[in-house]
Amino acid sequence: MAESLLLDGAILVAGILLLYVGAEFLVSAASALALSHGVRAATVGVTVVAFATTAPELFVSTVGGITADDSIALGNIVGSNIANIGLVLGTAAVLRPMDVDKSLLYQHGPFMLAAAVALVALSLDGELAAFDGVVLLGMLAAFTGYLYYQSQQEGDVNLPEDVEMDEDQSASTRDYVVLVGAVALLLAGSRSLIIGGRGVLSAWGFGDLFIGLTIIAFGTSVPELATSVVSALRDEADFSIGNVVGSNIYNILAVIGFVAVLVPITVQPGTIGFELPVMLGFTFVALGMMAFGDNIGRVEGVGLLAGYAGFVYFLLP
Repeated sequence: MAESLLLDGAILVAGILLLYVGAEFLVSAASALALSHGVRAATVGVTVVAFATTAPELFVSTVGGITADDSIALGNIVGSNIANIGLVLGTAAVLRPMDVDKSLLYQHGPFMLAAAVALVALSLDGELAAFDGVVLLGMLAAFTGYLYYQSQQEGDVNLPEDVEMDEDQSASTRDYVVLVGAVALLLAGSRSLIIGGRGVLSAWGFGDLFIGLTIIAFGTSVPELATSVVSALRDEADFSIGNVVGSNIYNILAVIGFVAVLVPITVQPGTIGFELPVMLGFTFVALGMMAFGDNIGRVEGVGLLAGYAGFVYFLLP
């Protein structure tokens, strides 16, 4: 029993590390290839990079929904969105208070709220079916089109410092190899995270929904956590906040939309009554902090962390 638990724990840690490394490589390679094919830097920054940090959730939810339990797919996304606000944004704010860019709030905040409200509304009948997935993917298409139009109007934006481009912006064989390798790492990490996470928590008597909402959601939020913490320490608040907002939008519209088209997702009554309202509540709190204040300070950060800790505590059986 002890040896099995130790092995599952090692697999879990390996999965988290593989997801983090895979996401980092994916951001770098995808951005280089996009620019080499004539996509503007602004468009890459608000689409490719934002979506790349959501790749772990996409892979874990898809693999979990098909090979394990659809509770993992939904729990992963709901838990990840809550973790992105409570844990990621809270930690970044505690490390360094972050000034709020009001234009980011007004341009992207409504999409973040619309995505959360849509997920709750579509879940009320107890299932996220193929039609619901198409609706979410349609909203994703509208969001992506808006971002592209906006980037054309405003001009280029700066990419994260860890995204390196060739001087001539030309695609290279290395970029393609890195991209394929990143996908392989994400697949391996997703499977390891599910196997290790289920093994550890199942041995302690926890169900798949709790597993998805906690340990797997945390594991897939590692790229967002690392990115936001580094950005906060570098005094790049816009990227820290934008990373959370963009990730939460893509988690719902892209990940749940894609998985629901592939396989129906059952929504338990308890999820409708507790986890989804909590996710919606965290979304309102985050947007409220940005709307009614000029910055998200350490006090707000501690409040977000406390709220996340409370959420996890109430999930305990």
